[in-house]
Amino acid sequence: PEDEYCCLLYCRSITDPTSKDCCAIWGLFTKSLLDLVAEGLVRESDVDSFNVPYYHPCKEEVREIIETKGSFVLNKLETFEMNWDFENDICNENFVFENIKSGRNVANCIRAVTESLVASHFGETIIDDLLSRYAQHVGERLSYEKTKQVTTVVSMTMK
Repeated sequence: PEDEYCCLLYCRSITDPTSKDCCAIWGLFTKSLLDLVAEGLVRESDVDSFNVPYYHPCKEEVREIIETKGSFVLNKLETFEMNWDFENDICNENFVFENIKSGRNVANCIRAVTESLVASHFGETIIDDLLSRYAQHVGERLSYEKTKQVTTVVSMTMK
């Protein structure tokens, strides 16, 4: 129906906003920025003043906001986990883990979210270096931990 809306959100699986569900992926991004500081490619003060306005709510927060605002009837709210690397699929018998490729896959997804923010704050010249380092850090992480991203699907109808 025309008054039904669906959305997909990256979320946390627990109520603690400091959980690794949402912080790990951004912690590696920060580590990559600090690599550039150590190499003299970026000023530390620029990193300190950089803010990615992104928040991972938990399922309970999403439900509460929808119900409190009162404009919608909540039809369905479900969460599921996905691997950081979309190609890392346990159902795929032919999948062979390659940390470099997996790191690049995740870095390309983060690039879609952050590129314009990074370019406007630091300039476009650091983007490739930053995301190359980020891909390395993510690949290393995925080589010892199969990290998941929690996703929430919401279906609601306007009252």
